[in-house]
Amino acid sequence: MPLFGAHMSIGGGCHNALLAAQALGCDCVQLFTHAPSQWSGRELSDEEVRLFRRTLRQSRQRQAMVHDCYLTNLASPEEALYRRSLETFLIELRRVERLGLRYLVMHPGAHLDSGEEAGLARVAAALDEIHRRTRGCKVRVLLETTAGQGSTLGHRFEHLARILSLTDEPERLGVCFDTCHVFAAGYALSPAAEFQATMKAFDRTVGLSRLRAFHVNDSRKPQGSRVDRHAHIGRGEMGLEPFRLLVNDRRFRNRPMILETPKEEGEEKDMDAVNLAMLRGLVTAEKTK
Repeated sequence: MPLFGAHMSIGGGCHNALLAAQALGCDCVQLFTHAPSQWSGRELSDEEVRLFRRTLRQSRQRQAMVHDCYLTNLASPEEALYRRSLETFLIELRRVERLGLRYLVMHPGAHLDSGEEAGLARVAAALDEIHRRTRGCKVRVLLETTAGQGSTLGHRFEHLARILSLTDEPERLGVCFDTCHVFAAGYALSPAAEFQATMKAFDRTVGLSRLRAFHVNDSRKPQGSRVDRHAHIGRGEMGLEPFRLLVNDRRFRNRPMILETPKEEGEEKDMDAVNLAMLRGLVTAEKTK
């Protein structure tokens, strides 16, 4: 069975995301290490790091990961923004290494009308510099698929493949597959034949071996809209079938599948629990080949 989890708040300390995930019955968890709308957070103390690592062991979260903040843009043609993004991401990667976590998820960035190829080359160059400056780090950066709003890169599988081909150490990279983003970018995820066609396209261009994690979100906007708006499982434009196909695909057993669905909608408060139950309820004895 896949590993199901959710993105959790770090209010009161990073370790509280682990405790919240444990209380919810999650197998895995994703968190920010500081407010995602800020360039950086305060440096974590040694005691905070020890508390997080101890809680990680005790909570038995099989895979915990961090999402980079929303401000960094490693594809930017503006030198000041590019350098600030690179240095911020470098700090974040080192922070994730201190916490003892495996993955750092990042959006490739936006080329800001400088052209896709130029933007992809800048992302690869930034990752090369970051890798050179973090020799010995075990954290693997995961490039996230995107919906493709504006000049955002990553909405075509070829974008991810190009970054991987341009980097000196592609073995230190992987991919996080966001279902809402892929759907909004125009790829079909149901019925079964279309799901398989999309996965074959991903395998052909990027390689399924590089697919290390999923963000499982329905979409408020239709297929091909290139608008990033998450919805609860089965309550958006995607419906339940894409998720049924995904969670029963044996190729993705033991892959973390993280909810990033809205935390509140109307009077419903505990939607993480509802969404997790929905996903687990879709798992059947018959596995997709």
